[in-house]
Amino acid sequence: MAVVLPVYETFSYSVPAHLSDQARPGMRVLVPFGRRTVTGYLIGPDRQTDSREIKQILDVLDDSPLFPETMIPFFQWIASYYMHPPGLVVNTALPAGLNMTDIAVLTIDENGIQALASSSTGPVEKSILAALSEGPASIKQLQKKIGRPVPWALIHRMRQRKWLLLDRRIEGGRIRPKTIRMVALEKSENFSRRLSRQRRAICDILKAEGDLSVPALKKRIPTAATLVRGMQKAGQVAVYEKTISRDPFGDPIEPDTTPRLTGEQTRAVRQMAPLLGRGFKTVLLAGVTGSGKTEVYLRLTRAAISKKMQVLVLVPEIGLISQTERRFRARFGERVAVLHSGLSRGERYDQWLRIVKEEAAIAIGARSCIFAPFTDVGLIIVDEEHDSSYKQETGLRYNARDLAVVRGRHHKALVILGSATPSVQSWHNVTIGKYDLATLSKRINRQPLPEIRTVDLSLSRDERGIQRYITPQLQKEIRNTLDEGNQALIFLNRRGFSAFPICAHCGQALRCKNCDISLTLHKKANAFRCHYCGFTKAATSACPSCGSEDIKLLGMGTEKVQEAMVQLFPDARVARMDRDTMNRKGAIVRLLKDLKHRRIDILVGTQMVAKGHDFPGITLVGVVCADLTLNFPDFRSGERTFQLLAQVAGRAGRGEHPGKVVLQTFNPDHFTIGAAKNQDFKKFFDQEISFRKALAYPPFSRMVAVRISGKDPQKTAEMAGKIGTNGRRMLANAGPGGSRVKLMGPIEAPLARIANRHRWQLLISSPDVAGLHRLVHELMQGPNSVATGRDIRVSVDVDPFFLM
Repeated sequence: MAVVLPVYETFSYSVPAHLSDQARPGMRVLVPFGRRTVTGYLIGPDRQTDSREIKQILDVLDDSPLFPETMIPFFQWIASYYMHPPGLVVNTALPAGLNMTDIAVLTIDENGIQALASSSTGPVEKSILAALSEGPASIKQLQKKIGRPVPWALIHRMRQRKWLLLDRRIEGGRIRPKTIRMVALEKSENFSRRLSRQRRAICDILKAEGDLSVPALKKRIPTAATLVRGMQKAGQVAVYEKTISRDPFGDPIEPDTTPRLTGEQTRAVRQMAPLLGRGFKTVLLAGVTGSGKTEVYLRLTRAAISKKMQVLVLVPEIGLISQTERRFRARFGERVAVLHSGLSRGERYDQWLRIVKEEAAIAIGARSCIFAPFTDVGLIIVDEEHDSSYKQETGLRYNARDLAVVRGRHHKALVILGSATPSVQSWHNVTIGKYDLATLSKRINRQPLPEIRTVDLSLSRDERGIQRYITPQLQKEIRNTLDEGNQALIFLNRRGFSAFPICAHCGQALRCKNCDISLTLHKKANAFRCHYCGFTKAATSACPSCGSEDIKLLGMGTEKVQEAMVQLFPDARVARMDRDTMNRKGAIVRLLKDLKHRRIDILVGTQMVAKGHDFPGITLVGVVCADLTLNFPDFRSGERTFQLLAQVAGRAGRGEHPGKVVLQTFNPDHFTIGAAKNQDFKKFFDQEISFRKALAYPPFSRMVAVRISGKDPQKTAEMAGKIGTNGRRMLANAGPGGSRVKLMGPIEAPLARIANRHRWQLLISSPDVAGLHRLVHELMQGPNSVATGRDIRVSVDVDPFFLM
């Protein structure tokens, strides 16, 4: 049994006789755990035969398993490798909203009513009693009512005085299959009485078309609901509930137009298709932007489906799913399911059940799609495999690309990792023979890759010496593009209007009160916002240091770039694609349609525009500042910058006309910028891999980040120091094997405070994966691990992607 709690063990429970026929692996159950009742997942029988007294499960919550038994070893591997509680691993994999647990509910007692009227009762106790006099409430509801935290110690004292009663109530697990009321015609003997005209109309419709839903009848006859109730009482119709699937797609299936493959695509398919069903294999498909990787995926999927295999297709972000899903549905129809966090809870639950019931053979989604409950996976496709979005940064910190390879090994499946800019890790695996390589070096429309020109931003200032981010060279290219009737994409990987608001009087930067980071002005919202904790203050705010209202707005974001485009090109239709404008359901699909139908001339955007989108009308890409990620204190900053620049440049010239790219930079001589300008991945890789090897960074080692955070800066630093000291003591006692493990820190994190929590980190690396994991496991969960206390949080990030 894996319980949905932060505990690393699994537990044994007995199954009472009346539930023995129902309980199977993969099902949820309610179990007693201490004084609580929680959700658990059955993961298999306990093979031990001792006579321990164990508790019984209370109830089975599902009619059938939520995931196949074959996925349990996969979950167990994840729990072990990522050092995460097994119940929380399963919980992460399943659709949200399925958990049930008990909560404490407080009720005022008669003594409490008397205490409420007493003048000797304290103000906090009175506020609690007053709130409960309106009705029972959970601790969370109570805190919301009185507007302040409610300590358990206080609740305990009030219970001892018999002012309060405490009960426990089961809550959660609210997602259920969606049903609709259907109407069926009863036998003819119930129609002896003469029918009214409207009842006769309903009978005629049901005779002609069969059973229909009440809403469908109401479209024909507005009073159908009332009529159906009367006819049901008269025995003329039967009403029953039918389970239906919530439709997450919206658009109808488009007709499929299967293109003719290029020579390179044909060779790639012929290389990979014979590998299906022949055991586990990973292939890196390295194809330049616009080379037709998606069509290769479609052909391989058809080959897998013809062999009765199931297929997983992962894309890095929700924004890319709609175009991928449309192409797959056009080819494979109703056999496609989608899984991602942009769906409603009900939609995701329904899609999950479609897979469980084998109504779908292809699942498409973002990183969580790797958990799709298939039993016979034969092909796993990871598009844009280099993308950092595959790494989950909270809770279970898994990398879906890496899990795709692991799951492929479990199923003996073919795994395809596709990218125009492969990760250093994946390319290294090719060079050492761990992965096979397939290449697409040319665009499918025979267009050349776009011509890239760099512009030195350090030389671009106006007559007052102020930095110009929209240089004359970029302006000229935009004007030429618009005059030719084409579209332009202007890229800046920073949203908002101004990223550095500074007081013109005293020079103080406007910083978040909860984080060590500058606030960003969002002009449309008329607010300064923190992009890390969400703190917001009015844009009219005065300087917190001197009170001056003269705030100078330095730096640019996409909102400011959009405003500049409107001012410079008033005849152009300008749109913006970033998290601020795309946060509503369907917004991305609507924008892409507008772009496709030429209702947009200039698109301004963040990295959302760089990832896999096909914009045939865009012939110019302007990169406002190429250096934003280049100088981060992170060994992967060069890799991320190269990938981002090469990807966004690849949006240009994918249609009939060739493309151009204007790449503005303060570092034109940096090897990363030079490699991006020349679109030379091999040159970038050769230099980057030599740097990694010299410093024993991944892929020449594995790394684990131990992060410590707390509200008290001194206690947090002390705890980080204790963990670091403990780790070094363990290394000293580990003998010769410990010499291969390198421990760095603890040091204060580059972002030293987020959401009012002070942050420290400890980096542990080693080429010996097993030795590294043993040390971290001993450090965090062993008998000599440091007890952290309530305020201090310690998390483990295996194979960290961001070190900020």
